[in-house]
Amino acid sequence: MVAINTVFAPIENDLLSLNKNLQNMIGARHPVLGAAAEHLFTAGGKRLRPAIVLLCAKTFANNNEISASQRRLAEITEIIHTASLVHDDVLDECSTRRGIKTVHNVFSTKIAILAGDFLFAQSSWYLANLENLQVVKIISKVITDFAEGEVRQGFTRFDLQFPIEDYISKSFYKTGSLIAASCQGAVMLNDAPKEISDAFYMYGRYLGLAFQIIDDILDVVGSSNDLGKPAGSDLSQGNLTAPVLFSIPESIYLAQLIDQEFANSSDIQDALQIIREGCGIQQAKDLASEYLQAAIHCLEIIDNSADIQLLKQLTLNILERVN
Repeated sequence: MVAINTVFAPIENDLLSLNKNLQNMIGARHPVLGAAAEHLFTAGGKRLRPAIVLLCAKTFANNNEISASQRRLAEITEIIHTASLVHDDVLDECSTRRGIKTVHNVFSTKIAILAGDFLFAQSSWYLANLENLQVVKIISKVITDFAEGEVRQGFTRFDLQFPIEDYISKSFYKTGSLIAASCQGAVMLNDAPKEISDAFYMYGRYLGLAFQIIDDILDVVGSSNDLGKPAGSDLSQGNLTAPVLFSIPESIYLAQLIDQEFANSSDIQDALQIIREGCGIQQAKDLASEYLQAAIHCLEIIDNSADIQLLKQLTLNILERVN
């Protein structure tokens, strides 16, 4: 397995520029809004989404050069993602994110919501300035998809009858949609034929679904230090994810704990222990692996260049996060 740093090496300078540009792009006239928006960017993060955009851009680029508009799309993708995190943290009442206090904990819920709205607005303004109507359309729909995903999640908390198919659909709206649209947009900015842009959309879709499933596995098996937030955060909010859904048929006690909405202080730890000892985590890993293989298959439409190899390696590295 190639190390992730090796995969990112060809775009390392682009990622360094992205970090600097993000600080400039979120500058706000009101200092509180600007400080709130900057809070998460300062915390860092993996920058995985913009890295994927930049690598997709290289696979279908003139003379292997990433254009200014493709770099800007990578930045827009990270801003949209960060805006969604700010709102997610308010809805899920998270106290920490990436190891630091969440925006609404540092400032207030009202400021956090306004900061998220501000970031969405900033991303829309920069998106319009790409002056590519098709890319504007596909990326703009992502913001609608985020709202759809949150609404679906809100109506299915602690729902023991929540089918895995609906979980996959919700995961697409919350994670897959942004990655799919930005992968497609990256090659569309180089006037890729529809067949290729569609293939990159499906690549991003499968990659995004796998990434969400693996994040959900880590919520169960990870430590609070590794996650940057308390382990079992999603489960405690009643968000039933793949490893949980696969574990419910194995344990009546787990179903009871969920049905009672973890009424006792020890219930979450009991539930996590049941899931860790069962087969649900492996079933979730297998599902993520299927999506990653499907993502790699989508790349076969392009000649097997060095850049395609990097994308394939990145895809395989994602599964390594839980192995």
